[in-house]
This record gives sequence, C-alpha cells and structure tokens, in this order.
Amino acid sequence: MQATHPLPLFVQAVAFAAEKHRHQRRKDAQASPYINHPIALAQVLAQLGGVHDPVVLCAAVLHDTLEDTETTAEELQALFGAPIAAVVQEVTDDKSLPKPARKQAQIEHAATLSPAARLVKLADKICNLSDILAHPPQGWDAARRQQYFDWAARVVQALGPVHPGLEQRFAELLARRAELA
Repeated sequence: MQATHPLPLFVQAVAFAAEKHRHQRRKDAQASPYINHPIALAQVLAQLGGVHDPVVLCAAVLHDTLEDTETTAEELQALFGAPIAAVVQEVTDDKSLPKPARKQAQIEHAATLSPAARLVKLADKICNLSDILAHPPQGWDAARRQQYFDWAARVVQALGPVHPGLEQRFAELLARRAELA
C-alpha cells in the first residue's frame, strides 16, 4: 500500500531499497553495504541540492533496484506510484546490452530524461566520483578510474542544465581527477 505523506513514503522507499540490496556490497576494498550508495544520492540531493521533492528523493534511493535486484517496474508502481516508478525506469540501464553499449546509451539518452531523472542521474555521478576518489573500487587502476571520470563527464554534459549547485559539485569532483594518477 502506497504511503500518502512524503516522509513515510520516503522511509518506505529506504526500507524497500535496503531489503532489496541487503546482500549486495560496493566494489571498494571495505565492501561497504550497497545501500549506502542510494542513501548518499538522497543526501546529496536534499542537503547539497536543496531538493525536497518526494518523487526525486524516493527515486534516488530506489534508482538501482530495477537494474541490480529482482524488483519489477510493476512492483515499484504498486508500492510507490507511477511517477516514482517512471523516474526509476528512466535511469535504469538495459542490462541486456553489453557494457560499452549501456555506457553509450546513458550518454545518448541523458538529454531525453525528465527533470526528476536528470537530478537522480547527476546525483548518481556525483556520488560515484566521490566514492572513486575516497574509496576506489578494488582492482581499478588509475587508467580505469580516469576512464570512468571521462565517461561520467560526457553523461553530465549530455544532461544539459540541471541544478547549478549540483553541477558545481560535480565540476569540483571532476577537477580532482589529477588525484587519480
């Protein structure tokens, strides 16, 4: 049953994402719990971006459920409503494609995303760059980390104007790419 007030709906989304990602870990050396990543997106959006739209914040914590868990779009729609499910679908990669094609598709489709999906996508790239700088994925050498930074910059550029403060934060992280060497 879908919650009607924004805060309970957000808490429901966090609990749902935590359950769905419960056995997953990040690729860093500490194997951090995966749920830290979606929560970080919501934190970036709310605290750094001043975004308080429950659709955006719920979609941020749910953004990897379709892609990385057994969750279905129908399940998201039934629990969280069509607007949230639609944003999550917009930011979900097609896992049937090979990885290079998925990465290229993110660049090509970035400009077609809704404003809510653009916010989630930008927050995702901010969090990923921050994580790569602070706790790089195990086995990623400097060249692989540089490639990710280059690709993320192409995705964010393709998004077009989204949110000045969040774009500034992305630019600050991107400027730290020299630390990857």
